[in-house]
Amino acid sequence: MENENDKRIAVLIDADNVSDKYISFIFDEISNYGIPTYKRIYGDWTTPQNAAWKKVLLNYSIAPIQQYSYTKGKNATDSALIIDAMDILYSGNVDGFCIVSSDSDFTRLAARLREAGMFVVGMGEQKTPSPFIAACEKFKYLEVLASSTEDAQKAPAERPAAEKTGQKSSMASLLQVTRAMEAIVKDISDDDGWAFLGAVGNLLNKRYPDFDSRNYGYPKLSQLVESLKQFDIDRRPTSNPHIRHAFIRLKPKKGRKAAAGG
Repeated sequence: MENENDKRIAVLIDADNVSDKYISFIFDEISNYGIPTYKRIYGDWTTPQNAAWKKVLLNYSIAPIQQYSYTKGKNATDSALIIDAMDILYSGNVDGFCIVSSDSDFTRLAARLREAGMFVVGMGEQKTPSPFIAACEKFKYLEVLASSTEDAQKAPAERPAAEKTGQKSSMASLLQVTRAMEAIVKDISDDDGWAFLGAVGNLLNKRYPDFDSRNYGYPKLSQLVESLKQFDIDRRPTSNPHIRHAFIRLKPKKGRKAAAGG
């Protein structure tokens, strides 16, 4: 595998727990991590509630897996997805999985795949239970992916997406993220107090698998940092004239007090 974006990813979608309106955002996001080599969606395609999905399957070359609901109240779709995931794992043909669902039933599956050394990204709505989020290496909220694309030209929001929608969410508050960022900068900074922003972001993701600057209305982490008054940011040139690396440090306490005061 030459680089991060060469990962071969199996995308497995739970049609019972995800709306078809998110399909383009799902695959746009996956392209940031690798190439979807398996694209499967699970559900009972004889039921009217899954009819909307049928219109988008051909456009995205997603293979529908039929799973009849043999017993009312029992989710056969989950079992079919889990069995397929393990078959794909043992085939050795992928480097990672994307599990698209808001269902906590996939928590153990995500943990098992990570135990096998797989990269696991989860995607679901903000109602997704925290155990499933924590079991994934990364987790993306579908509402945030959709709103960040549709509102790309608008000014950044001041409140997390969970607050805007009014839904309960396990998303970390901006205060929690800021405090974690402060602690990380102190831990990994050089003698002058500077820390590479890319490394800060990676460590934030390890603490909060669902961390994403878009959760708080900012397309990029550097933009989120710039909105926080307690950090200085320095963009340093690299050998590539089109690329600059961002470094951040905590402002001296006097500077932070002055910024807070006006």
